[in-house]
Amino acid sequence: MKLATIRTADGTRAVRLDGDVHVDLGHADLGELFATADWRTEAAAASGPTYPAADADFAPVVPNPSKVVCVGHNYTNHIKEMGRDLPAYPTLFPKFADTLIGAHDDIVKPPETDAFDWEVELAVVIGEQVRRADEQQAAAAIAGFTVMNDISARDWQFRTIEWTQGKIWEATTPVGPYVVTPDEVGGVRPALQVSTVVDGQVMQQDDTGTLLFDPVFLVQYISTVITLRPGDIIATGTPAGVGNARDPKVFLLPGQSVVTEITGLGACTNKVVGA
Repeated sequence: MKLATIRTADGTRAVRLDGDVHVDLGHADLGELFATADWRTEAAAASGPTYPAADADFAPVVPNPSKVVCVGHNYTNHIKEMGRDLPAYPTLFPKFADTLIGAHDDIVKPPETDAFDWEVELAVVIGEQVRRADEQQAAAAIAGFTVMNDISARDWQFRTIEWTQGKIWEATTPVGPYVVTPDEVGGVRPALQVSTVVDGQVMQQDDTGTLLFDPVFLVQYISTVITLRPGDIIATGTPAGVGNARDPKVFLLPGQSVVTEITGLGACTNKVVGA
């Protein structure tokens, strides 16, 4: 299934893509859907009102996750371009619900940064509560996958050795358009092509099969530290090709378009605008 949260005149609605329409699933958003006990059966059987898919206004797939956990340095090529050794453990940092925007929303560049960078990421969406999950429990907890553009203010990120302040700027992180269930993308460890295109130029291109720490391992690892709840999001890291690692460095400016795409999941297509 391909599931989304869309904006309507009556508020947000959780929907399933069915041909050229979105079918209402009877919930305000996917976070609310995933919190139900048998959400997969419910979502597959739903036959509520429909909305044209062509003109959908996508909200973040989960507008209010209890947590967004991001992973740094998880593609070998990106680790090398940043001049670092392969890590023994995942590098984790948080984002917050206020950071997220919809898949087609404008990205507002804060006036406080001159180093606004792109990062395409495979994101894992949690479908059931887990704590200290084993491998089987971790796999079962994955509702599906979506696309995230982990926009980063590099000048703020590298002010200290801890990255969070460069990663959590309000309303800068597109996520969506769909949560795609694992059965549609080859399972819980999918090998999917990821790319970033800025104004028509390919900047990033890789395969999620080369992740150093795969989605199942990340659910196990993070759930050891903290309870993962339905609707939580894990961003699995970005491949080589970020603007900060280029010589000379290249950063996003108002007026540019940025497309972050993952085969089988769709794309976040956004325009950068000034504040």
